[in-house]
Amino acid sequence: MITSTGWSKAQYGSGSRRLVLLSSLYAASDHFKYVGNYRGNCDLQITDVQLADEGSYFFSFWTTLNRWTSKSSVYLSVRGLTAVVRPSTVTEGDRVRLTCESGCSDPVYIVWFRDGSPVPGNEFRAGRRDAGRYYCAVVGQETVRSDPVTLGVQYAPEDVGLFLSPQGDIIQGSSVTLLCGSKASPTVKSEGYSLYKDGRFVSSGWRHTISDVQPGHRGRYHCQAWNNVSRGGVHRFNSSQVHLDVQYLPRNISVSVTPPHAVEGGAVNLSCSSDANPPAHSYSWYRPTGSGSLLRAGSGPTLALPSVNADDTGLYFCKAANRLGENNSTEVLLTLEIKRPGVQTLPVLVGIGVSLVVILVIALLLFWRKQRSVADKKKTLCDVTLGARGSKSLAVEDPSDSLYANVHVAPSSRPPYSPAQENPHDQANTEHGRTSPLTAGTTQSDVSTLSQALASNEDEVTYSTVTIKPKTLGVPPHIDDGRRERRSSAGENSSVVYATVVPSS
Repeated sequence: MITSTGWSKAQYGSGSRRLVLLSSLYAASDHFKYVGNYRGNCDLQITDVQLADEGSYFFSFWTTLNRWTSKSSVYLSVRGLTAVVRPSTVTEGDRVRLTCESGCSDPVYIVWFRDGSPVPGNEFRAGRRDAGRYYCAVVGQETVRSDPVTLGVQYAPEDVGLFLSPQGDIIQGSSVTLLCGSKASPTVKSEGYSLYKDGRFVSSGWRHTISDVQPGHRGRYHCQAWNNVSRGGVHRFNSSQVHLDVQYLPRNISVSVTPPHAVEGGAVNLSCSSDANPPAHSYSWYRPTGSGSLLRAGSGPTLALPSVNADDTGLYFCKAANRLGENNSTEVLLTLEIKRPGVQTLPVLVGIGVSLVVILVIALLLFWRKQRSVADKKKTLCDVTLGARGSKSLAVEDPSDSLYANVHVAPSSRPPYSPAQENPHDQANTEHGRTSPLTAGTTQSDVSTLSQALASNEDEVTYSTVTIKPKTLGVPPHIDDGRRERRSSAGENSSVVYATVVPSS
């Protein structure tokens, strides 16, 4: 009578075989389960077969008299599913092929899974979403899967970003950190990031800290990522720009005075300007006093003084304020120029000087003309006298030239010629209202009388005219024929000199 049954697994070692009951190997386990009976059925069920389960199995049963073991064994061969991805690492866009090896001689139908989700096919072009863990299974036995295999898909950096820490307002003197990040495969290393400010390189690395922020750090920043994978022929990819705004107290406060030279009674404006972020929202004006206190002079960016006097002179400064605080400008000195009577400005003095020079030149010209006029008058009187004397000399020594002088005098000062001194021809000319010419026959007494008459009227002479004309000289009728012949032989080149003296009426 059969009292019990069991299965044993052969174990080999040191050249011998030893049978070990499965109940001893897997005590209190459902991995092996006997499903037969004591009347010819000795089936054994193995749950979750593993590679360690491979081997030779023997069946045994026990009776009240003895133990019986089968002479032959059943060999269990275990073959696992093996998933293969070729290539295991690809660049985005490359082709991928999945292969599942079952080790079975009979054909089986295989299905694929990626991270638990079914995959429609075993060949495709890899995208970044295709990266993950793949495994295969036999259709109908999907719970029995191969060991997973990883597919790596490389792609260039994307979603490159730059972040500020802390967020919000950055105050001068505080600390700020700029952080770079991106999505990429393989992951961008620290040295693969570069930081730029307004297009200029700042530093390498994904982290950059400014411990003492100053207004000069203001600007637009961006970072650049690189992982040695290109996309569209581009290897380096930029983030969007981030504006770093540094806020600070008013600085570089200056005061300007318009006009720069204040005049008593005139208007003066004092203007205050500053560099601040946020901009200054208020300006105040102050004047230091002798006691060390401050006198408030006004408010606003411009201090207007409509009528300046001596009380307004002195030192001024302005105070600019924004929500972060306030600062003072340097002091400026307001001085006053007092107008004094008789003090002329430079343009007026220049105009007066030019006018005096012009007047002086005109006076010199008039004086020169007057002197020249007087000199001409004296020269004319001298020529008339010499002409009168020369007439008689020419009559005696050189009859070839004759000198005539016509003298016109006012009726009231006509020289007293005696009838005995006039020849009939000259007397006839006098009777007709013309002055008789002085000819070669004029006596020495005539010349003296003429000189006295001219001298008496010297101050009344207005102008004199001397005319030289070519003329064929004739001999007056009262000159003898011999003298006429000698004068005619002198030729046509002789000339007559006339002098006319006209006194003022």
